[in-house]
Amino acid sequence: MKAKFILIGILFFSILTNAQNYKQDSVTLKQMSNRILADYDCYKDLNYLCKQIGNRISGSEQATKAVEWGKKTLESTGCTNVFLQEVFVPHWIRGKEEASITTKNGNRISLKISSLGNAVGTGENGLQAPVLKVNNMDELKRMNAKDVKGKIVFFNFKFDQLNINTFDSYGPCVYYRWASPSEASKLGAVGVIIRSVSSAFDDKPHTGSLHYDDKYPAIPAVAISNLAADDLEKMIEQKHIKNLFIKTTCKMLADVKSHNVVAEIKGSELPNEIIVFGGHLDSWDIGEGAHDDGAGVVQTIEVIRTFIKLGIRPKRTIRAVLFMNEENGLRGGTKYAELAEKNNEKHIVGIESDAGGATPFGFSMTMPMEQRNKIKSWSNLFLPYNIHDFDREGGGADISPLKKKFGTPVMELMPDSQRYFDMHHSDNDVFENVHRRELCLGAFGMSAMVYMISQYGL
Repeated sequence: MKAKFILIGILFFSILTNAQNYKQDSVTLKQMSNRILADYDCYKDLNYLCKQIGNRISGSEQATKAVEWGKKTLESTGCTNVFLQEVFVPHWIRGKEEASITTKNGNRISLKISSLGNAVGTGENGLQAPVLKVNNMDELKRMNAKDVKGKIVFFNFKFDQLNINTFDSYGPCVYYRWASPSEASKLGAVGVIIRSVSSAFDDKPHTGSLHYDDKYPAIPAVAISNLAADDLEKMIEQKHIKNLFIKTTCKMLADVKSHNVVAEIKGSELPNEIIVFGGHLDSWDIGEGAHDDGAGVVQTIEVIRTFIKLGIRPKRTIRAVLFMNEENGLRGGTKYAELAEKNNEKHIVGIESDAGGATPFGFSMTMPMEQRNKIKSWSNLFLPYNIHDFDREGGGADISPLKKKFGTPVMELMPDSQRYFDMHHSDNDVFENVHRRELCLGAFGMSAMVYMISQYGL
């Protein structure tokens, strides 16, 4: 009988404690939300990053300025442990770009292009050749080399507009950006044009990284907008095109020394358990890198600022990282994981914001079900902020080396994706296309998730 009363007492104490924790956590999250929405410091930070520094491809002067700004801004939050991690990054430059179509009747039509990142150039004389339309990779692989040799291959694979989550459409398309130059070169093509990996109906081409297979010659590769691709498709089908001219002077220079920027607040009870979260400082060299990934950078800074301004001492160590070179090398994320291994660090989770600054509605996760369920048990705390989806698989690129090396659980903030691929990797990705409240709500989502894991672990 005595044991029964003891068990009932333990159960009652557990229920009471959980209720008290829930109430306190609810108050803390509301304080976080109020502070971030009232002060909107992250929006001010993004304005400076985009307008005073601008786009910041790895190896560039702007990337160096972004590192300096990131360190200074994190120090200005009052964080006393801010440091740099050295990393050598690729230095690709775009150079000049021009393209035109010559029709069968001798007319020339200008074509706006964007070289794919890490691509080789055509040289100063440019490249002129017949164009071959291919709708998908299976179609190319069924062709004979004699039908491809000496031609510029136009990959006409289209972004699927039927998916509600646009990232479901991005994956299949990005394969063509990444792999199509070597697949075409394998059959003797001299150049590649792809339909932009984009949901947009405008005349802005979207860039992004490619990969060359060393077994085949590296050939020039460019993207054109969806509207331009529609026109090109129609002209090819109507047999109006004589040839295509492309001139690009992009090239890869020697690697350049750069840095990840790191700031941490040591845990008060379990300092050896690390929660790492971040976004990437580098961007492509067109647009301003506002959504990709200026938003993630300033939201990451805002987590540190919020903990310090509200006087929150996390039980576990929280570490913010502004990664360098996500876009065309992943050197920053790789170096971070190498240093974590060297220092024998224990990361209990990696969280990334690299899906834009729109309204957040959840977190994607790649982790065991027990840990996912623990996070889902906090869902009532997130519901008042319309953050409700914890079911999708995922995790960001910069924290993927941690997952690969250690099996670290990973997560990524999930904002509304409807407009993201209209802007992604293009001239559309500018500060004016980021909404202040939406950006701040994402910063809150990151702060709240870091807080909950710092309190209760995984």
